[in-house]
Amino acid sequence: MSTLDSFVRSSKPPPEIVSTSQEIRDRGSIFIANIFRATSEAEARRSVAHLRNVVHGQKRASHEMCAWRCMVLKPERTGLAGEDDFEVRQGNEDDGEKWGSMRILKVMQAEGVIDAVVVVSRWYGGEMIGPARFSHIETCTREACRSFRVRDEVEELVVTLRSLDDILVTLRAELQVLRVSQSTFEDTKTIERKAPDYDTLMDSLDVEKAKRLVAAREKAIKSVKLNIQKLTPRSSGSDDIKADHTS
Repeated sequence: MSTLDSFVRSSKPPPEIVSTSQEIRDRGSIFIANIFRATSEAEARRSVAHLRNVVHGQKRASHEMCAWRCMVLKPERTGLAGEDDFEVRQGNEDDGEKWGSMRILKVMQAEGVIDAVVVVSRWYGGEMIGPARFSHIETCTREACRSFRVRDEVEELVVTLRSLDDILVTLRAELQVLRVSQSTFEDTKTIERKAPDYDTLMDSLDVEKAKRLVAAREKAIKSVKLNIQKLTPRSSGSDDIKADHTS
């Protein structure tokens, strides 16, 4: 079975590219960076192999230099002790482009990217370009890393939004029950709200908009809680205690 066939027939879903840099062209050479999520060296290597053999299978790059950084448990640790139980393990491979992968790793460290592998692909154009290649490698890597960090932040905010949405749905249902129980009208209607779709937000990677939405949800939750508090009947016991204090 060919390498390509083994990837296609694998039961595992293929590695997914999180972000891709713009191409840099210089004297016939092309540089481009792709970043994947990776929580281990094995995952990192699988992503590199997928890029080389599947994504670039029809047009192989001259070099697929890469570097990875993964947060892993220290030997004989459980993770229960917190951050001290973990360490960052990193590695890099030049794939024939000497010192190229060290430039990738250097940028990843500077950008604080963890649990990822960056692969910078170079298609050699037939003309040597000297040290300029290192600048291109770093530029591509930096762009991919920054996009990765932004996507991570938006994804975390979307997780928060979905959690707040669930809380809001529960609170609104509770408020509706109280309103119906205290209403003199039998036809009190329940307002049905469509579940928010955050796909557009993920596509736009608009961090500030995501933060505004989180703030709006928190404000809405506070408002609904206040309304629930106003409509919630006070227990007779608490009223008796207040009466004793005022008598």
